[in-house]
Amino acid sequence: MRLQFALLAALSLTLAARAENWPQWRGPAFNGSSPEKNLPETWTKETVKWTAPLPGPSGATPAIWGDAIFVTSPDKQKNLLLLCLDRKDGKVRWQKQLATGDINKGKANMASPSPITDGKTVYAFFGTGDLAALDFDGNIKWQRNLGADYGRFAIMWLYGSSPLLFDGKLYVQVLQRTPAPADYSGLAGGDPTRESYLLALDPANGKTLWKHVRPSAAKMESLESYATPIPHTGADGKAQILVVGGDCLTGHDPATGAELWRGYGLNPKGGEWMRIVASPVSAAGLAIACGPKKEPLLAWRTDGKGDVTTTGLAWKSEDRKTPDVCTPAFDGQRLFVLDGDGHTLTCLDPKTGAKKWSGELPERGVIRSSPTVADGKVYIVNEKGTVMVCAAGDEFKVLATIPMGDAEGTRASVVASGGQLFLRTTAALYCVGK
Repeated sequence: MRLQFALLAALSLTLAARAENWPQWRGPAFNGSSPEKNLPETWTKETVKWTAPLPGPSGATPAIWGDAIFVTSPDKQKNLLLLCLDRKDGKVRWQKQLATGDINKGKANMASPSPITDGKTVYAFFGTGDLAALDFDGNIKWQRNLGADYGRFAIMWLYGSSPLLFDGKLYVQVLQRTPAPADYSGLAGGDPTRESYLLALDPANGKTLWKHVRPSAAKMESLESYATPIPHTGADGKAQILVVGGDCLTGHDPATGAELWRGYGLNPKGGEWMRIVASPVSAAGLAIACGPKKEPLLAWRTDGKGDVTTTGLAWKSEDRKTPDVCTPAFDGQRLFVLDGDGHTLTCLDPKTGAKKWSGELPERGVIRSSPTVADGKVYIVNEKGTVMVCAAGDEFKVLATIPMGDAEGTRASVVASGGQLFLRTTAALYCVGK
């Protein structure tokens, strides 16, 4: 009995420690939520704890573990960097150049993927294909270029998927156009054998464990995806890896990459320009994906095999207040869906898709970040750098609107960690809270 209590106490301490961290793009639970409490509801640009200037713009969200904050960034010389900042004051502990050859297209660049960490190692990935693992002192453990190994990425608006670190494996998805046009977005193209794939690496040494080719009947740009793979627990209690793109959502065996099931319907008209941006969400036992460009959300049960388009469909959203870019957030009870072009936040029951409420946000700027939900609040930031704080309850309510000022275009999501918020704009990283 004493041993059981000791184990429970140790587990509680471990979970509490993890709650302090934001290790991956969508946070500790892979769904845009955090168990953090006592987070700020309002502030001003002048009352933030600290401001850290950054070398360049990026849509990458910071990864945080303890007092270390990791940020990827380009610089003016087109180098691609990983920085480690001190949580206490935002000072740069170290900075490492990991690649060169940054490209800008629109507001995207080669530093779009977010870094990830397990508390001992930090992993940084860039649209050039360069992937590196470093210790917390900035020493490189291993480095490789996936483009050199498997072909340079052929994605119109540059590669933007973040890696996934889960259950002892490092996952990378590359869903790209096949064949790629020559000179595609500044990258060499034209290879008719280029494939879309899900890759699993050994985090300790970067070696490939398996590569699963993911076929698709999609055409042109609809083959491309900027989403990040997300873990999911199936009805049998076994883990799956969710991958969305190429007009469908698929579930994969984490051990081998084998495709377990596939659901279509994200591009019902078969359009050629329906790339996927929003990542899938694991919520209430279902796998949820957002159709592009105002197409509906679809939720599937994941206990089927093969084509589950109809047999596994649990629900389909009714209106068109759906994301094109913003990945929904799930707090364990509610699914928060952000329409970044329509400036609308909608709360759904993840089990049924029923709408609980929907409301228009007070600021009209375009939103390309994803919502973060923590401490009973939903944090949203638009491209102008204006943060909108809404209540994560049973009715739509705007709690605060905070202009942080960004004329160029904020695209990173808000991070909650250790009772503080972290906001990346084009030029700086802000720490908000005590």
